[in-house]
Amino acid sequence: MITGAVKNKVDQIWTNIWAGGITNPLTVIEQLTYLMFIRSLDVNEIKNEKMENLMGMPVDHIFPKSPVGQAMRWSHFKDKNPDEIFHIVSTFVFPAIKAMKYGHLPDFDSNGKLIPVPDMPGKKEENETAFAKYMADAAFLIPTPQMLEQIITGMEDLYTHDLENKDMQGDLYEYMLGKLQTSGRNGQFRTPKHIRDMMVALLEPTPEDTICDPACGTAGFLISSAEYVRSHYEKTMTREQWDRFEGPMFTGFDMDHTMLRISAMNLMLHSITNPNIEYKDSLSKQNEIRDAFTLCLANPPFKGSINEESINDDLKAVTNTKKTELLFLALFLRMLKKGGRCACIVPDGVLFGSSKAHKAIRKELVENHQLRAVISMPSGVFKPYAGVSTAILVFTKTGAGGTEKVWFYDMKADGFSLDDKRNPVKENDIPDIIERFHHLDKEEGRKRTEQSFFVPKQDIVDNDYDLSINKYKEIEYVLVQYPPTKEILAELRNLEKEIDQGLDELEKMLQD
Repeated sequence: MITGAVKNKVDQIWTNIWAGGITNPLTVIEQLTYLMFIRSLDVNEIKNEKMENLMGMPVDHIFPKSPVGQAMRWSHFKDKNPDEIFHIVSTFVFPAIKAMKYGHLPDFDSNGKLIPVPDMPGKKEENETAFAKYMADAAFLIPTPQMLEQIITGMEDLYTHDLENKDMQGDLYEYMLGKLQTSGRNGQFRTPKHIRDMMVALLEPTPEDTICDPACGTAGFLISSAEYVRSHYEKTMTREQWDRFEGPMFTGFDMDHTMLRISAMNLMLHSITNPNIEYKDSLSKQNEIRDAFTLCLANPPFKGSINEESINDDLKAVTNTKKTELLFLALFLRMLKKGGRCACIVPDGVLFGSSKAHKAIRKELVENHQLRAVISMPSGVFKPYAGVSTAILVFTKTGAGGTEKVWFYDMKADGFSLDDKRNPVKENDIPDIIERFHHLDKEEGRKRTEQSFFVPKQDIVDNDYDLSINKYKEIEYVLVQYPPTKEILAELRNLEKEIDQGLDELEKMLQD
C-alpha cells in the first residue's frame, strides 16, 4: 500500500498539471503513463548494460548508440534545464517510442529525421510490450517546458525515495486511476478495487487459469486476478507458470486505444509484460473466440451503442437484442470453456426486465448452465460518477444445466459511505459475502428474512426467471405499540407549558 506522503506527492504532480491547463483526468493519466514508460525503458537499458559488463558479451540494447539515441535516455536528460528536456522529449523521445519495434527505439539522422527500425523477417517481436503496441496514435500534450520539468522532477523524487518495488509502482498507478471519476461515452466506468477484489476472491483463480475481460478498460479485473494468484501461489509456482503469468494467462479487449495503452501500462507495472491486450469489438463478428477461457471477470458497458448488423449472430441466437449488458452475458458463455466460471456486474434491469431478450438470457443461465449466486449491491457503489443499482452474477458454463438453487445476498454496505464522498466506514458486508459463498453448505435453512438465503430453481422458473432479490426476500413486520392518543396530546400540552415557562424566565432575566 502507498502511504499518505506518496499520495500527497502524486496530488502535487496532478495539481501542477491541472494548473498548466490539462484538466481531463484521462489525459493527465495518459501523459503520465508515457513518461513512466520512457523512464522504464532507461531502467531496463541500465540492466542491459550491467548484464553486458558482467557477462563480457554483447546484449541487445533499447537505445541507439548515437549521441541522439543516448540523449533520449531518462537518466541523461532528467537533470537538464527545462527547455532542453522539452526539446529532447517532444522532438526525439516521443516520436521514437511511437515507432518502437522489436524492443528497439529508432535512431535519427543528422537532420533530426527518424530512421525506422528495419524489418526483421521471421523475427517475432517478443521484446515488444503490449504498451508499445498501442503507441501509434498517441499524442504528447504537455504544453510547456516548465510543466514537463516539474512532472519529471516529481516523478523522479517518487521513484528514488518512495517506490521500492513493482508492487508499489502498481499501487501508485491504481491510485492515479482512482482519480478517473467520469464514465465513458458508452456507459463504461472504472470498477472500485475492493469490488473487483471481492469478485476475484469469489472465483479463486489459480496459476492454471486463463482469464479474460472482454471489456477491460484499465485492466482492473486482470490486475486483481494477478494479485490474488501471486498472494496465494507465489512460493509454489513453477517456471512455466511464471512464464504464463507474464502474459498468456491474461486477455483483455477494448475499443478505446487510450484505455488499451493505460491497461497495458497497468499490467506491465504488475509484472505482466506481454498480456494479450487487443483492440477488438467483443460483441461483433470480428470476435469469433469460443471455449477459450476458464475465467471471465468483467463490468461490461451498460448503455453501449452498437450497430445491430455488426453483432455476432451466435450472440443474437441466445438473446436477440442490441442491449450490450445482455449480449455480454451471452458472450461470456460462448468464450468460456465448459466448466469455466464467470463473475460479472450487471445493472438491476437485467435481473427483472420483462422483454423477451431479458427473459431469454436469464432462462439460458438457469436452464442450460449453473447460476450460482446473485449479489445485490447498493446504488452508491459507483458514486460519485454513477448512481446506478447493480448486482453481481456468478455462474458456471456447463451446457447441460445444473442450477438447483441460487444463492442470493443483499449487500447493504461495502466499507465506504454510499454518498458522493465515499469515505471509509466500519460497515462492510464484503468479508461476510466471501466467507458465506465459500461455505454455502452452511446457508441451508436460512430464512428469506435474513441477508442471504437460497431460492430453489422452481421458484425462479415460476416467477418468469426473475432474479431480483426483492422478488424473494421476505420482510418481517414488527408490531409497534403506541400510547393512546389522549396520552400523546397530554404529553404535548405538558411540553408546551414547559416551553412557555422557560420563555417567561428568559424574558424576566433580560428585563433585570
